[in-house]
Amino acid sequence: MNKFSVKRFLPFAILSIVAIFSVFVPALPNFDVGKYNSADISWVIVAVALVFLMTPGLAFFYGGMVHRKNVLSTMIKSVVAAGVVSVLWVLGTFSLAFGDSINGLIGNPTTFFFFKGVNSGEAWSLAPTIPLTLFALFQLMFAIITPGLVVGAVAERIRFTSYILFIVLFAVFVYSPLAHWTWHPEGILFKMGVLDFAGGTVVHISAGMAALAGALVLKRRRSHLERREIPPANIPYVLIGTGLLWFGWFGFNGGSALGANSLAVSAFATTNMAAAAAGLSWMFFDVLRGKKPSVLGFCIGAVVGLVAITPGAGFVGIPQSIFIGVIAAIVSNLVVVWKSKTSLDDTLDVFPCHGVGGIVGMLLTGVFATKTVNSAGVDGLLYGNPDFFFTQLKGVLIVVPFSFIVSFVIFKLVNLIQPIRVTQEEEEEGLDASQHNEKYLQGTLIVASSPDESIRPVHD
Repeated sequence: MNKFSVKRFLPFAILSIVAIFSVFVPALPNFDVGKYNSADISWVIVAVALVFLMTPGLAFFYGGMVHRKNVLSTMIKSVVAAGVVSVLWVLGTFSLAFGDSINGLIGNPTTFFFFKGVNSGEAWSLAPTIPLTLFALFQLMFAIITPGLVVGAVAERIRFTSYILFIVLFAVFVYSPLAHWTWHPEGILFKMGVLDFAGGTVVHISAGMAALAGALVLKRRRSHLERREIPPANIPYVLIGTGLLWFGWFGFNGGSALGANSLAVSAFATTNMAAAAAGLSWMFFDVLRGKKPSVLGFCIGAVVGLVAITPGAGFVGIPQSIFIGVIAAIVSNLVVVWKSKTSLDDTLDVFPCHGVGGIVGMLLTGVFATKTVNSAGVDGLLYGNPDFFFTQLKGVLIVVPFSFIVSFVIFKLVNLIQPIRVTQEEEEEGLDASQHNEKYLQGTLIVASSPDESIRPVHD
């Protein structure tokens, strides 16, 4: 069998082995639901569904902004993470993130291997009112969307199979360690006192720094080199994606209270206010710079606000969330302007929006956190505790280089295994056709699977 055939066969073979092995894993009886809080279970189940909805929302958000010849290839890269990461989560990445701690650095991979013991009736130590299975599913949704965020930086030039391999390596070597450090009681950042309510470091900084690494490894698109302006394929898609992300983020942040309680309500409120303020801030700041108010501007700003409030959603007050949204949007906007003057080709500005937005959110959590909102938290700089601000700063200074360096190595390793970037001809043709044998043009899906192309109308 030649080398090319082996590469085609290997993914299916690995999945088949996992499926066959799973047949022989003993089933355990369901847990006794009576020992938990029914209201908390109900809310977190809803939150799981809301966070999952963010993944197709992200697909619409990104898909609407790329060139029309790359819409489908961009969207599937976000959505396919749901398949890859879900299987990995059961296999061992949940164990790596939340298993028995090994020196605060990583979880024991055998703790929950094939979800062993997850359905035993025990609860996670920091979520005693919901079953461990539900906690594992909630955390899975975060693990799914994180590599999906990276897609925006490498869109229009990364090979699909190479991206699949990146997801696997990123989930194991970047996401899982960061989740363990931040959210496991024995994790090194947790024990340092770093607070990250819903993923400022674990999700957004890690994705933003991986995006920067990916853009550097993949280098510039031909259109970027020639400074060709590429119009967004479908701005209504961006609006739909923004709405789904905003809606899903209520589960992302509100669900991180892990119960139907006042903290969930507070996080729900701060999430909305930060997004609203950031959307306006980005749009009005563009007007201040001589541009016209745009749909894209408000949508991008709103997402930046959602990113920035994520680490502090359950630690800061509602009025302060408005300030966080406004400042984060201005800072990210300025970084986008700076980036446009450099040779960095981050296609959809993932680093300025998620990486920088996450950093701003973490630092402002160090300023505005208050025990009045969350008695389990700490007071921040504004409330007389400058030490906590520096704790947050130290956390950022640890997570940023770790995420960037490991992600850079992963991209380089993937490129050694097989070319990570499509050929120039494939790039010009568009990744929809060259990677998936499909095209999306003006609301029509063209599937060129045979000499006689079949054309099906789809919703535009």
